[in-house]
Amino acid sequence: MTTLPTADSARPTAPGDDRQSKYLRRITWIATLGGLLFGFDTGVINGALPFMAEDLALTPFTEGLVTSSLLFGAAFGAVFGGRLADRYGRRRMIVVLAVVFLLGTLGASFAPDVTVMVLSRFVLGLAVGGASVMVPIFLAELSPAARRGQMVTRNELMIVTGQLLAFITNAFLGNVFGDADGVWRWMLVIATLPAIGLWIGMHFVPESPRWLASIGNFGETLAVLNRIRAHETARTEFDEVKAMAVEDYKAKMGTIKDLSEPWLRRVFIVGLGLAVIQQITGVNSIMYYGTHILDDAGFGTQAALTANIANGVISVAATFVGIWLLGKVGRRPMLITGQVGTTSALLAIGIFSLVLPEGTLRGFVILAFTITFLAFQQGAISPVTWLMLSEIFPLKIRGMGMGVSVFVLWMVNFAVSFSFPILVAAITISNTFFFFAALGVGAILFARRFIPETRDKSLEQLEHEFKEAHAAASQR
Repeated sequence: MTTLPTADSARPTAPGDDRQSKYLRRITWIATLGGLLFGFDTGVINGALPFMAEDLALTPFTEGLVTSSLLFGAAFGAVFGGRLADRYGRRRMIVVLAVVFLLGTLGASFAPDVTVMVLSRFVLGLAVGGASVMVPIFLAELSPAARRGQMVTRNELMIVTGQLLAFITNAFLGNVFGDADGVWRWMLVIATLPAIGLWIGMHFVPESPRWLASIGNFGETLAVLNRIRAHETARTEFDEVKAMAVEDYKAKMGTIKDLSEPWLRRVFIVGLGLAVIQQITGVNSIMYYGTHILDDAGFGTQAALTANIANGVISVAATFVGIWLLGKVGRRPMLITGQVGTTSALLAIGIFSLVLPEGTLRGFVILAFTITFLAFQQGAISPVTWLMLSEIFPLKIRGMGMGVSVFVLWMVNFAVSFSFPILVAAITISNTFFFFAALGVGAILFARRFIPETRDKSLEQLEHEFKEAHAAASQR
């Protein structure tokens, strides 16, 4: 175990010095390139699919398979990514993910047939799933409690920015080079650029101080905190982190057996519920099949590619609003408000898809309600979900809890994305959205009953509060 350095050995920092804040912002932007890749690789299929369908002779079944294979891989990337991040460190594993992103992108871009495409997108999904776990944990463990909401949700901003970039490049390539063979390959290969940027950038950021403490490396823990905090704040936070790490010294060995403790089991169930209710809104039916939905509503393919950019723009704008709101209001009311808004929008999409004849009017009405849906989803539900998943789990099971929860999230995402074209073909698009609206009602009820408030509390405070709440409930 590394010996603890004295206060004099740490780099002194004036309380008003903003160098630490600037350094922390730089770390955040580098790490969230993983979120940008997450967004681009999940969003690019939206516009690439119509061109790919002709080249690879896709049916509704293989169309769903190509789209959802990435999500299936992401589920396993999430569950194993959390465990690997616990064992080998957050920073080191994000560097590995950058390589996997690059390899998966190249495989999909040059895929000669459906089989290679599905396998390549599965590999790409491993990276997407790993990033969806590791980046929020990394940011949560680096951020001060007062800024954790803004720092972690910046990853969500990068996710929707990646999706918007995918929609814009899809629209440009589809409208300008839509008649060229293999234009979808150019849509996919663009993702190699941020993958290379992530690999380079992560060599210039520190490891998570809380992970370093969990393996007993207290000297490096304090050194990292002194680089990202004012000196006195670093010392105070170090004492808190060290005390919790000593209490949970076997954090890296956390397993499913730890859930025999009732309070840990309750936190674990809350995490799983958060994952499910974020996805059963059907958000990714819009993010992955938005072009198809707008085409079906009355736009042509080329016009739908352009109109779909509006979905990306509102996602980015709503995420900015969501990040601002997280500094003003609690996580729980934001989540419930978002669930009410998305469920109402889904109901409206189903109704107007049913009553309006196919044409330009229906196309613009459906576009208006998909924009409304995404405003609530990306402005409230998604940022709160990823933030709370990164902060509710105690250090002892943080990697496992986040990994399993995001595994469930991606599996629900896979089920929604794989079944969407099949459901539309079987029961019509309006009934498909009625189905998602009914699931949304269940999500609202779950959030009201089980989701706790976590705003303005350190990760260590949350752990103590969960323990005390269980002890008080046991006494009652």
